[in-house]
Amino acid sequence: MKTLLFIIFFIPTLYVAQTNNLQILGTVSSNGNPVAFASVYIKGGTQGTSADKNGKYKLVIPATNTITITATSQGYRSLSKTITLSEHTTIVDFSLTEDALGIDQVIVSATRNRISKKEAPVIVKVLSPKLFQATQSLSLADGLNFQPGVRVETNCQNCGFTQVRLNGLEGQYTQILVNSRPIFSALNSVYGLEQIPINIIDRVEVVRSGGSALFGSNAIAGTINVITKTPINDTWQVSSSLGIIDGTAADRNINVNASVISEDLMSGITIYGIFRDRDAYDANGDGFTEITELNNNSLGAKAFLKPNDNSKIGLDFTGIREYRRGGDRLYLAPQFTDITEELDHNTVFTGLDYELFNDTRTNTLSAYTSLQYTKRDSYYGGLGGGRTATDSILANSAFGATKDIAFVAGAKFSHEFTNNDVITTGIEYQVNDTDDAITGYNRVIDQNVTSLGLYGQYEWKPTDKFSALIGARLDNVAVDGFYTIQNIERTSNVSETVLSPRFTLLYNISDAIQFRGGYARGFRAPQAFNEDLHISSVGGEQRFVILSENLESEFSNAYTASFNLTKDFNKTQTNLLVEGFYTTLKNPFTIVSTGSSLPNGSILEESRNGSGAYVTGTNIEMSVSPNKDLFFQIGATFQKSIYKEDQILFEADGSVLGEQDVILEEFARAPNVYGFLNSNWQINDALKLDVTGSYTGAMIVPRVISDSGFIDIVNSQAFFDMTSKLTYHFDIKNTFHVELSGGVQNLFNSYQNDFDTGAGRDSDYIYGPNRPRTVFIGLKFGDF
Repeated sequence: MKTLLFIIFFIPTLYVAQTNNLQILGTVSSNGNPVAFASVYIKGGTQGTSADKNGKYKLVIPATNTITITATSQGYRSLSKTITLSEHTTIVDFSLTEDALGIDQVIVSATRNRISKKEAPVIVKVLSPKLFQATQSLSLADGLNFQPGVRVETNCQNCGFTQVRLNGLEGQYTQILVNSRPIFSALNSVYGLEQIPINIIDRVEVVRSGGSALFGSNAIAGTINVITKTPINDTWQVSSSLGIIDGTAADRNINVNASVISEDLMSGITIYGIFRDRDAYDANGDGFTEITELNNNSLGAKAFLKPNDNSKIGLDFTGIREYRRGGDRLYLAPQFTDITEELDHNTVFTGLDYELFNDTRTNTLSAYTSLQYTKRDSYYGGLGGGRTATDSILANSAFGATKDIAFVAGAKFSHEFTNNDVITTGIEYQVNDTDDAITGYNRVIDQNVTSLGLYGQYEWKPTDKFSALIGARLDNVAVDGFYTIQNIERTSNVSETVLSPRFTLLYNISDAIQFRGGYARGFRAPQAFNEDLHISSVGGEQRFVILSENLESEFSNAYTASFNLTKDFNKTQTNLLVEGFYTTLKNPFTIVSTGSSLPNGSILEESRNGSGAYVTGTNIEMSVSPNKDLFFQIGATFQKSIYKEDQILFEADGSVLGEQDVILEEFARAPNVYGFLNSNWQINDALKLDVTGSYTGAMIVPRVISDSGFIDIVNSQAFFDMTSKLTYHFDIKNTFHVELSGGVQNLFNSYQNDFDTGAGRDSDYIYGPNRPRTVFIGLKFGDF
């Protein structure tokens, strides 16, 4: 009897419950081809799913009348459809348009959460592998120039030290992240831009203006977030290139990539390797290099595992072995040359993270830890070869050793409310321990910097037209530093707690026009940064930087405002960005040549607090894509970098007749105008032409002209560095593809022509493009 009652009453109830759920089926495609693994979800709801490799999806939702369903995929414009459900099963197909301008890209650097670029309250620019390929970039340093407000410069002929400037501020004002983690230390910033190979990078996200509220103290100018490749399907490829610099020096490069994904898409791993071998290059025939000899061998992997649908574990590892040497007579041991700078780096980056979601994806908890370890053997010296006994002693004293550790651990929690507002909170602990010693010079940097940060932000979205982000970070920073040069000793013992607020807003004036504005505060505690860890030479002597006594923390206030116009004219996609920025600096760290020599004849420079400064300007970017085969982009920056009071660059001590203080009103090495262009033409299915270029306007460049360090101010010439590249693609079969490429970098040979010469040259007197005209060819093959 009980069984009969169960059948009579429960089965109809179960049937009714099943019929209360509705099915939505369909296919996501683009130009007739399936879009694999596209996301399909109910707008304003919590239901969603992913398409399979054939673009087919199935979505089951509770019974309702009218809904808006959205399909998205990286590289395509999102598409929404409002439908009325009248049957148990409804077919809804989506035909996506390629997002040629990257408007709907998903980024993480704006808010530390995944968000569409179009919905982000701050401007985020994305550098893709497509751009790196078009510009024939081999390392991160090669491709960063192709965004407004971003400029990479080379600062040393002997060692190739590079730094990236955002909105006119020097490299130490920019926080470089690896997979959103701040483990790119001050030491890594000296040579690290060239040490990160392109083939490990999935994309680079650039946020101009202050980000200290999210990422810590060094994000005054902004952040550069290097996202390494994550496996998404089974693939492999081998690529190689050969560049001939000015017809004399070879640059050889081989890359290997492979990815494997499980059938259930719950785990995967990608592995990558690089071998690079570049010959040294002498531009003016004086026997001293302008481009260093370089050998880079790197190996890395990135893997993920999903224990279930609501959690994910990620692991990444990269090992870099890089050797570089510049100067003269590279075939000799360094102590027997006139000038040598030789660096042998062994660097490891590794990280582990865990993400946990609830069923509706409204709560996200992540915990992470990352570690960077660098061991460096160095030589900064010269005037060896037995000229005098004193010279030989000094030359043999220039060997050094460095150990650098950066560690970060943290946790982040975010919650999305039913009205789409998002609250994010987190805690982050950072340690950077640096030991840098050149025993023969009695030069020591023993520095430990620790930071405990608490941050929180609220994304307020009262309407579809308006959103705002209010956030702040509270950092407790401790610096314990001991610095010695010859007979001079300095210390830095700092412990301070600093609040860094941030406010940004987004207002959609119309469907085509967006306004963004924001304010952010930042700070930097007294410590040795990248410039202080680099040693250059002048007059055959070394030039050392030491922190001055009573150095105070530096503070910034950054303001931005922008208008972004996005409009389609039939099939032509266009985007225009106009952005203004204004950043003030209080107690800015500046390097001053003291005009005095150390007991061994080396030049002493001090890092001091300036009286104040500001940087103001405008970034403009225009992008046009008439169809999927054509893309044009041009950008320019117009800026001024001004000291509020005249800044001393060289301080005369009265010991040399005729020398006097050298004063600057504007920042050195900061051009008032610079920009870029990028054009891509897919001529047919097999042939593609890329034309790219970067422009650097005239600027003030210091040049040391005496043994005391006395400086002459040089007004440099403007440069335009243009690259053209032709690529031919053909398929041996469906799973084996081949690409042949060739072209010319710096086509017009726009290159510095007034380098200092000889053993007594100022190795820091270098500007303009990082290479003369270079002809290159390339080969890539595999399943990609």
